[in-house]
Amino acid sequence: MAVAARRIGAENSATRLAILDACEAVMVEEGYANASTRRVAARAGLKPSLVHYYFPTTDDLHVAVYRRAADWASEELAKAIADPEPLMALWRYTIDTTRMALTLEFMAMAVHREALKAAISEHAGESQKLIIATIERALGDKAKDNNPTVLATMISALGRSLVMEAGIGAGYGHEETRVWFEGWLKGLTAKA
Repeated sequence: MAVAARRIGAENSATRLAILDACEAVMVEEGYANASTRRVAARAGLKPSLVHYYFPTTDDLHVAVYRRAADWASEELAKAIADPEPLMALWRYTIDTTRMALTLEFMAMAVHREALKAAISEHAGESQKLIIATIERALGDKAKDNNPTVLATMISALGRSLVMEAGIGAGYGHEETRVWFEGWLKGLTAKA
């Protein structure tokens, strides 16, 4: 006997979007541990069964919220890549704190949720490839002396560190580091 496929609500439904908005708000304001189906449903003014209609599991819900945030990040990365000064734009993209609280929640949650870890890893890999290609173009002939993969990792790691530490109120040496690093980046693309 064949099992009927489970129906899932439409991707562009206003209800689905309200659920995603509610889950994101709960994660940012109360932490990912509180982003249960019941809590999200209450926040959206819906019944938990309706949340499950759109997202069969809580992991499905969290991954959908992450993918929406990743789409936003990809749009911002595309703007940085198109900037006339792509290295500086990549740096500004990396240190942007617009979605810092949500990003920190995703990182903490990914430690415990394999589905989310996989989604983050996939997006990070795709983004890193674009960033490396952009750095190669920005450096031109200087790319052979300044490994673009290492530079991409440096930009990402340093930016992430500054953002996360600032998010918890730590910031000793951040301004000096930011100023020095920005000067160094500008020097990489300066005409001789």
